[in-house]
Amino acid sequence: MLFHRRSQKIDLLRKVPLFNKLNKRQLNEIGKYADELPMKAGQMLAQQDKRGLDFDFIVEGKARVEKDGEFIRYLTAGDFFGEIAIIDGAPRTATVIAETDMTLLVVSKRSFDYLLDTVPGLQKKMLVSLCSYLRRAEMASPRSHEKEEENDSHPRRA
Repeated sequence: MLFHRRSQKIDLLRKVPLFNKLNKRQLNEIGKYADELPMKAGQMLAQQDKRGLDFDFIVEGKARVEKDGEFIRYLTAGDFFGEIAIIDGAPRTATVIAETDMTLLVVSKRSFDYLLDTVPGLQKKMLVSLCSYLRRAEMASPRSHEKEEENDSHPRRA
């Protein structure tokens, strides 16, 4: 899917949970810095333990996420990845591989940093998104289930 109009890019960005509360002007600003890239099935989009240089939004297609060689989940249109590594500068936490031919919108680290500083509301949306990610990770962790069992014998506070 090649974007022939800027409005198509904005329509896609509006579907990304991270951006769905931003207004048209804010989305237009983000769209200026998002490059459309076609990817082939089998192509590695991000590699665990390597430095992340971009933030990626899936326009169309399907990708597989792996951590330490183990399947974690699939990503599809509207999903995104790369936000953790470009925010904290640490290596990527997972590998992402294209399962099908894909189209991505890609924002470089430099552009992403600029957008965080200049698009009102984006920092807060990013924090909320990262908190959601952490909560999902905690719930999926075997250690969180052990702690729940341990805590069942103690009274809980609200």
